[in-house]
Amino acid sequence: MTPTSLGSSSTTSGLSGARYDDVKLRDTVFTNVPLTRSQISNACLGDVPIEDANYTGVRSEGILVADLLRVHRERHPPETVRA
Repeated sequence: MTPTSLGSSSTTSGLSGARYDDVKLRDTVFTNVPLTRSQISNACLGDVPIEDANYTGVRSEGILVADLLRVHRERHPPETVRA
C-alpha cells in the first residue's frame, strides 16, 4: 500500500468522514482540529506535543486520559514562582 499524501499547505480542509490508511504525517502542524468521534489506531506519538486539548472521554489503552492527567498533577504539582 502506498502512503497517502494530504498535500502541502492548506488553511482549510474538510476531511469529515474520510478514511486514510498508512498516512505519513511527520513534521506536520495541525491547529483547531476537532477529532470528536474519530478513531486513531496504531499511532506513533513519540515527541508529539498536544496543547490546549479537551480530553473528555479520550482513552489511551482503555484508561481515561483526563484521569491520568489528574493523577499526574496531584503527584507533581506545578512549582510556584516566587517574585
